[in-house]
Amino acid sequence: MKILLISSSPRKERSLTYLLAQEVLRGCATNHDVISEVIQLHGLKIEFCRHCDSCHKDMGNCAIKDDINLVVKKMLEADGMILASPNYINQVTAAMKALFDRCTHFIHCKRLLGKYMAGVITSGSGEDAPILDYLSQFANICGAQYSGGVSARVPVNKEAMDAAYELGERMALDIKDRRAYPDQIGNIEKLKEQFKKVIQKRRNEWVGEYDYWVEKYWI
Repeated sequence: MKILLISSSPRKERSLTYLLAQEVLRGCATNHDVISEVIQLHGLKIEFCRHCDSCHKDMGNCAIKDDINLVVKKMLEADGMILASPNYINQVTAAMKALFDRCTHFIHCKRLLGKYMAGVITSGSGEDAPILDYLSQFANICGAQYSGGVSARVPVNKEAMDAAYELGERMALDIKDRRAYPDQIGNIEKLKEQFKKVIQKRRNEWVGEYDYWVEKYWI
């Protein structure tokens, strides 16, 4: 299985966020044949979304020529993704949010169906539950199921590291067994029906996304 770790801390490999996320990755590899890859968003050029609709008209083809296509390609190839970010004023970092905003075709077309996500957050406050909820929402709205999240108030202690390892084990099993979380599946299907109406309404403008829905026999 392919596991992609996307970390958005500007401290990169020196960050406690990355330390905790690496433990999730280590848990994934327990008793499983895992091919892992790490993307550090800090240092990549990912501009803010301009809402030009290019990615909707020409499926996923963004008019901004930066590093987004590299990240998107890796996300589409992965079976599971670990999204790791420090808590910046009760939200993921700007780099992570910029990535999400550039993935609207994931949302419209549920391009991460069949994949799994896990969230990793670190902070000085320890008040990270809303951010993990946000990552869960992002997973579902893109079609992926959320295996769970782990957070830690710095400095990261053994309890948090153990929880991260267990999360990795769980996500790997989810992928292997193709586990279905009924509540999440219901939410994904509800969101899919909502976007079906939008895609049909905008079919003459968002030609690429409409064609994708037709190819999937969703319309």
